[in-house]
Amino acid sequence: MALGMLRAGPAGDRSNRGAVFRGMAMRLQPLNFDRAYYRRFYGDPRTSVTSRAEMCARGRFIAAWCTYIGLAPRRILDAGCGTGMLRAPLLRALPRATYTGVEVSEYLCARHGWIHDSVADFRADRPFDLVVCYDVVQYLGDRAAARALANLARLCRGALYFSALTLEDWRDNCDRSRTDGNVHLRPGDWYRERLARRFRQAGAGLWLRRGAPLTLWEMESA
Repeated sequence: MALGMLRAGPAGDRSNRGAVFRGMAMRLQPLNFDRAYYRRFYGDPRTSVTSRAEMCARGRFIAAWCTYIGLAPRRILDAGCGTGMLRAPLLRALPRATYTGVEVSEYLCARHGWIHDSVADFRADRPFDLVVCYDVVQYLGDRAAARALANLARLCRGALYFSALTLEDWRDNCDRSRTDGNVHLRPGDWYRERLARRFRQAGAGLWLRRGAPLTLWEMESA
């Protein structure tokens, strides 16, 4: 999904932020995650929100953290996998793992063979060692988003990598010309409070499932 990672420059429009947020919330339109959407946000280098190099670095980082804490994932779930840019770097770094991609876009499922389902509703016979949910949940309304976070806990028995576009990101961090603003902008604490019920935060988007037989040192926890 489309989260612009480039930071806003010093001259970025940061005035009347509350009005900007209210306006965004009012202008939400039903989304069709079709070929045109992915061509704009992922296929065209002039408007793309990310790059293959950035996503490769992200995948290596996630895998390295898992290795560092003593987790050797055998089952990886990419919940809302989009075009699957994390698949190759994760499997290169974790060659003994299998990868499951779940995606709500019928277009991408037909093209790449992902499981057609939503992060809020997907069920599996057994949990995954590593769950990735990157730039997805901001597209869901509050009730569906809360259900999705609870579902991530059911699906994960080890590590979670989670990120979503927040109100703070929209105000201060993202490049709005490349970021899909047709989302539900919430404070970051909205997500942290709900994830913390079932996960321990390690920082940098990484969380450890409560009860997992792994140790987070105090000064390495957020």
